[in-house]
Amino acid sequence: MSKTFIDTNILIYANDATDARKQTVAIDIVSGHVRDGLGVISTQVMQEYTVNALGKLRQALPVIMHQLHLLESLETVVVKPALVRRALEVCSMYGISYWDALILAAAEQSGCTRILSEDLNAGQAYCGITCVNPFDREA
Repeated sequence: MSKTFIDTNILIYANDATDARKQTVAIDIVSGHVRDGLGVISTQVMQEYTVNALGKLRQALPVIMHQLHLLESLETVVVKPALVRRALEVCSMYGISYWDALILAAAEQSGCTRILSEDLNAGQAYCGITCVNPFDREA
């Protein structure tokens, strides 16, 4: 089996009860990847989750801290200067936002073969990494 990068929106849906179907899918994704040891996130994803947990989700600090501790079970790519430069190259190659390019660069660095996200074009390969929208009923 190969490693999979989990984008921030998956973590947000796992913590958001407003869409029960997406929440169930997201929880299954996160728990499955923690269990099999093949899930990857980045410090960027942890930061984006935290901002959304404080704002959109209005989660209490102890809940957010607990979730962050759980996320530490996943392989975590630390955003360092070389990754920032690589993201800029990816941004230029594909004409995507810098933040999406940073996700791709982190996935590339960790050796992932796919990214689970609803933000990138499902089915498209970026830097040899296929984007999959797990909420697409066809996925």
